[in-house]
Parts: sequence; structure tokens; C-alpha cells
Amino acid sequence: MSGASEEPVIRIVLVDDHPLFRQGLRRVLDSAPDCQVIGEVADGESAVEAILELCPDVVVMDINLPGMNGLQVTREVTGKKNDIRFIILTAFHNADQVFHAIRAGASAYFPKDVDSQELLEAVRQVHQGNYVVNGEVMTEQKLAAWLLKQLEERNTYGGFEEDMFVPLSPREMEILVLITRGYSNKEIAYRLGISRQTVKNHMTSILRKLQVNDRTQAAVYALRHGWIRLQDIEE
Repeated sequence: MSGASEEPVIRIVLVDDHPLFRQGLRRVLDSAPDCQVIGEVADGESAVEAILELCPDVVVMDINLPGMNGLQVTREVTGKKNDIRFIILTAFHNADQVFHAIRAGASAYFPKDVDSQELLEAVRQVHQGNYVVNGEVMTEQKLAAWLLKQLEERNTYGGFEEDMFVPLSPREMEILVLITRGYSNKEIAYRLGISRQTVKNHMTSILRKLQVNDRTQAAVYALRHGWIRLQDIEE
């Protein structure tokens, strides 16, 4: 009987609503001797439940999900368990989205066409407590410096407030989906069982957080960044 100790297995949950994409991810990750996919989920609400139940080491997740988006899932879970690492994958890759993801609690962020070996290395790095931002491996101290620089740059270019780049709340996302469907404030209030003034207050918060001038711009912003899917606005 061999006395050699086995490599610790990194337990992974996949979250994406496209079965073929999940299948490809599973194939890549399960091919590594130190990785094991222990669960797959297709939507945001189910993801929160599954992640808290399975307690994986790493979650590899799309932003653009049915129901709660990936940033909301990340923030929800990390608010309850801060030892689970999140790698965000997205087709909507830009600097602001990276900033959103890291502030929401993600440890790494990649476009969906990331090289398989790069993704595997990222899984190992975040499992060790590091971060991967724009292809660079960072310690927690280095990430803090990066975040501070991002905050300073946004403050320099006008009107940064502490919560401006935090993902919208679940209620704000709910209202934003209804806005993209063309609902008026009165119709939104009736549908959600809240007052028109409450809808207006949420709308003001949405516009401020997204730094846009009106509800149409807010809807376009959310669609372009993958926070709302076209399927979600079709009734």
C-alpha cells in the first residue's frame, strides 16, 4: 500500500443556463486530477440554494442567468459564507464589469472564451486565496491596492459614491425587468403590490447607481451588461 498522500481535490459547482457550455466546463475541470465538479445549476435562485448546501471550494458562474444574475448570487452567498471562491465568466467583458464582479465578492473574472488551461490555473489560484484580475494573479493586499486605484479613478471622473458600482438590489432588478417590458410606474406598483412613490424611489436609486439619465438608458445598460436577458423581458 502506497504511503504517498493524494492531492487535495478542489470541489467545484458550475452555474450556467446553457447545458452544452456547462458540459464543456465539466469536461475541462474534471480532466484535472485536482478538480472535481460536484454540482451544476442553471439559474440564480437555485444557485444560491445549491452553493450553500454543497459548500464547494470554487464556483464557476456566468453573470447572465435567469432570475438573479451572477453578481447578485455572488454577493448573496459571500454575505453568508466567505470561504467560497467565485470565478465569474461572461460574454459581456469590460472594465466596469470586472470592477462590479470583484466588489460583489468574486475572486476572478474572465470572458467566456477563456483558454481552458488559464481557467484551470485560475481555479487553483483562487482556491489558494489569490485573485485573478485582467489575467494578473494578485494577493489580497495587491487586490486592495487595485480596488483603491479604481475607486480613486472613478471619483476623479465625476460623482463616485460608495454604493454606485454595487449591483442593484433584487427589488431594483425586478423593477428594471418590468421597465424593459414597457411597464409604467403605476403598472409596476400594481404588479408588485407597492406604492407608486416606492417605485419612484427605487427608480431614482437605479438611475443613480447606473449613472444614466432615464429609464430607457437604464434598461439598455442592464441588457448590454448581461444583467437582464432578452428571454426575461418576453412575456
